Amino acid sequence: MSESIAVIEQGGVLEIHIDRPDKKNALTAAMYRAMTAALADASARADIGVVLFAGRGDAFCAGNDLRDFMAGPEGGAAAFAFIRAIAAFDKPLVAAVQGLAVGVGTTMLFHCDLVYAAPDARFIMPFVNLGIVPEAGSSLLAHARAKAAALMAKPPQALAATRRLMKGDPAALTARIEEEARLFQQTLASPEAQEAFTAFFEKRAPVFRRG
Repeated sequence: MSESIAVIEQGGVLEIHIDRPDKKNALTAAMYRAMTAALADASARADIGVVLFAGRGDAFCAGNDLRDFMAGPEGGAAAFAFIRAIAAFDKPLVAAVQGLAVGVGTTMLFHCDLVYAAPDARFIMPFVNLGIVPEAGSSLLAHARAKAAALMAKPPQALAATRRLMKGDPAALTARIEEEARLFQQTLASPEAQEAFTAFFEKRAPVFRRG
């Protein structure tokens, strides 16, 4: 596990905590890999029936760590490996969201079965503003835990079948994720993205060439 991802097990529920509160839980390649590994472990274990995502501190997740992404292609590759894993995950996913949920902090929630948002939750998807394309609360955590525990008490085979019916054919989703991954990596290396990222760090408005 990454030192910024904590995994807790309780009563058949595996909790994945994004634990980098000093950076608003911005995700690095190592953190993505740790979450992907935790999902693989939960999928393979019969004693784990539900996964719960939470963010520690006053934010759920501020999206990608831009400095980590600018350092090389590993960030993008790790991000899409996680997105593929969460989209294909075969057990119920629950999320407890407080404060900022930026970029992937919002899009990952689309693949969760239950999402509980605190009154201060803010969902932001700034992809185009950064020159790229979209990718895939503590006081709220007790409530989300209770709902995750309730899922564990349900008949597992009926629950799994119902979830498959609700999610539909996964082929279209998989194809769209692959297309997003291709374009994301392409736009990440573009002059537009480089200017947007630089402007973000320099706290100024970006200047884009047109025509």
